[in-house]
Amino acid sequence: MTSNEQLEINVLTPEAFRPYGWMLGKPIPDGNGVPLYSNAATDFWQEHLFNTGAGGDAELLWVNYRSRSLEIDSLEKHLLTQQAIVPLTGEIIQVVAPSAADGSPDLSQVAAFRVPQGQGVCMRPGCWHATRVAEAEVTCLMLTRRSTTLDLIQHLTTDASASESAIQAIPVLRLESQVQEA
Repeated sequence: MTSNEQLEINVLTPEAFRPYGWMLGKPIPDGNGVPLYSNAATDFWQEHLFNTGAGGDAELLWVNYRSRSLEIDSLEKHLLTQQAIVPLTGEIIQVVAPSAADGSPDLSQVAAFRVPQGQGVCMRPGCWHATRVAEAEVTCLMLTRRSTTLDLIQHLTTDASASESAIQAIPVLRLESQVQEA
């Protein structure tokens, strides 16, 4: 499949990412019922209530992303769980698309976001995605569902079908090298 459609890389904002999930790493909130604590030594607040889906156990993964390819020719989605990614050692480019009515990627709403080190995204269940790096390897913290990880590893290392995830080829999208301002 080839189309080589250009895909702009957008600045990550809560509003721009809302159709796909939630931006993580926003400034400390002003209250409004959000549990938080702040003093001269530390701040902490509720950023997001993570949902693994019914009966799911949450797990933290350490993920090293190395693909610098500007071409996106497939997307992955997870059916049962949200998935959060927080870059720790550099920035990533997160490509996302909602699911169409038939469950396939809705490429009319595909978007790419530059996710700076120390911020992150949490994708909704069913959000199609791919991750790229601009320069070197980037290590990320990922919050996901334990059974989804095991199911995906089995699928990627054997010919077993995945039951909690899907990977689908798409017409090639080419990432632009410049970030579009919000």
